[in-house]
Amino acid sequence: MQDKSFNNPLKGLGFSAMGYGLFSLQDAVVKWLVETYAVTQILFIRSLVIVSVAGLVGGRGSVVALARSRNKVALATRAALILVAWLFYYSAARNMGLAQLTSLYYAAPIVVVALSAVILKEKVGWPRWLAVTVGFCGVLLAARPGGGVDPVSAGMALLAAVCWALNVILVRLISRSESTSAQMLVSNTLFALACALALPWTWKNPDLFSLALMLGLGAAGGLGQFLLYEGFRYAPASMIAPIEYTGFVWAFILGYMIWADIPHLNVVAGALLIVGGSLSLVLFERRSALRQA
Repeated sequence: MQDKSFNNPLKGLGFSAMGYGLFSLQDAVVKWLVETYAVTQILFIRSLVIVSVAGLVGGRGSVVALARSRNKVALATRAALILVAWLFYYSAARNMGLAQLTSLYYAAPIVVVALSAVILKEKVGWPRWLAVTVGFCGVLLAARPGGGVDPVSAGMALLAAVCWALNVILVRLISRSESTSAQMLVSNTLFALACALALPWTWKNPDLFSLALMLGLGAAGGLGQFLLYEGFRYAPASMIAPIEYTGFVWAFILGYMIWADIPHLNVVAGALLIVGGSLSLVLFERRSALRQA
């Protein structure tokens, strides 16, 4: 498959922004459901929905292509990285405040930018470094980290960020030769199998409303994955990395809409920095595209 990385970077940025927005919606639904149901049960149903949709969209051809793929190890490794990132993230959440946890986890885009220069050999200019740095400063301002931090939990949060960053790099590499449906099939199948191991001890029959939320969670998560994977076909990983910070803004918007959480002034200021950094990157890439044209 031809690599279209630099042909339409704005399209890649748009896809990734919508994908991260859907991931924020997914997190809000999980936060709603986790008060009653185990995380493993929620994610199991979510993964089943995504696998079913990816199988229908890709058809038999995607399964055949997957069986012939030379990237099976990379696909399985990426799925394992996602699983480990989730396990570390939720384990760290037991002993850390949300502000501290979020601040540490959002080190991932910086790791992505650094790894994209080393592993992917992408040309990372100062605008991308500036955008990712401004975005991270916005996260620190909005989250207001402070106080004592358990070093073990902090280490797990940082490991989750590194695992997610490595996953992003692998997506970029795998997308050059594998279809989006194949990537979604592998990662979510392995994810469902891992969660299924805990179901005998965690399963609770959901009511109709909760079941509808779980199914909707699969739809939002699946579409978010599709948009993000497609975004990596059109834009370099170092360019997309700062866009991940927009998910932080959506998280506060959804928190207000669902739980009536009123953000403080520092949250508004941090959100403005996050959006400003991301928009400045989009404007710079648009100017670059126009100059090249």
